[in-house]
Amino acid sequence: MKLPNKLGKFNGYGGKFAPEVLMPAIEGLEKAFGKFIRDSEFQEELDYYLREFAGRPTPLYYAKNLTEKTGGAKIYLKREDLVHGGAHKLNNTLGQALLAKKMGKKRIIAETGAGQHGVATAIAAAALGIKCEVYMGTEDIERQKLNVFRMQLMNAKVIPVSSGSCTLKDSINEAMRDWLTNVETTYYLIGSIVGPHPYPMMVREFQRVIGRETKKQILEKEDSLPNAIVACVGGGSNALGTFYEFLEDEVELIGVEAGGKGIKTGKHGATLCTGTDGVLHGTYSKLLQDRYGQIEISYSIAAGLDYPGVGPELSYLVKKGRIKVTSVTDDEALEAFKLLSQTEGIVPALESAHAIYHAVKIAEKMEKDQKIVVNLSGRGDKDVFVVAEALGVKL
Repeated sequence: MKLPNKLGKFNGYGGKFAPEVLMPAIEGLEKAFGKFIRDSEFQEELDYYLREFAGRPTPLYYAKNLTEKTGGAKIYLKREDLVHGGAHKLNNTLGQALLAKKMGKKRIIAETGAGQHGVATAIAAAALGIKCEVYMGTEDIERQKLNVFRMQLMNAKVIPVSSGSCTLKDSINEAMRDWLTNVETTYYLIGSIVGPHPYPMMVREFQRVIGRETKKQILEKEDSLPNAIVACVGGGSNALGTFYEFLEDEVELIGVEAGGKGIKTGKHGATLCTGTDGVLHGTYSKLLQDRYGQIEISYSIAAGLDYPGVGPELSYLVKKGRIKVTSVTDDEALEAFKLLSQTEGIVPALESAHAIYHAVKIAEKMEKDQKIVVNLSGRGDKDVFVVAEALGVKL
């Protein structure tokens, strides 16, 4: 396991930017994670839940129809949409919820944008018998009603956040305030590779299962590694979880951010493409901020990409040049949403549709014996009402 340095930094990015009163909790979490991640009993229990409950390993599916329509490189889909709950998020929430239980915590809190992390946290908490409360912006509650109801069905309390932009950034703010107040009894389960150390490292480790499976599966199917791997990037956990196993290989790694209504409009979530360095939610990373350091409001039709920050390790890897980044607009994502649904009978999450669009775009220019893997990070059930409205269809 490759670690950041002792300060939790990836060549300058990362760190622990948190109130002094939280530092004992953060250091206790770091110590507990270091202990249990190497504990065979913990690993066996986590493997059991990932296999028997979450449904791992997920397939690496050859998208034959999409490949033929594109006319270029072979396109493989890593089917994280088939994980119980509908997205890659459960890989992380099972790991952290199990850690919380081992630490003796009685209550889990979380934040969510698209609702998938909230759902995955509610699932893990229910399975492990822990109380769960989820902070969610009122804007996201409105566009993700299905996931709100799913959380409530699993006995999780959804707490509306009406401050700021009423989206993911503000939900994280409220969750951190809660943690600050109830630090002795409460575990804060962060959903992506953001936050103060050790969260970025922890979430990456729990999501690495995606990349490990992908490498094994593509070698079994093709006897060679892919030429490129594509994943969408909001906070970045699905992308880093997929990319990490390939960092030392000759494979092009491409992160796709939310271009929203177009980069020039300012209404986007393309932090790695356009952001500058700063501190948000306990970590030093790339941010969308103005010249005075005030956080700007991000935008995307995909709630899970609507975040003005990104994981510090991704910021480092992009700066280093190991990972390339690009952006895809709302309209392009909607085009890919329909394309995959019509060609393969797979309805992708709007977040994943961003990656699909870019993969198709580059596949067209590649040779037929080349290969692309796309991390299909989630399914699109949650987005049907949003897509219908965008397409002018009344349900």
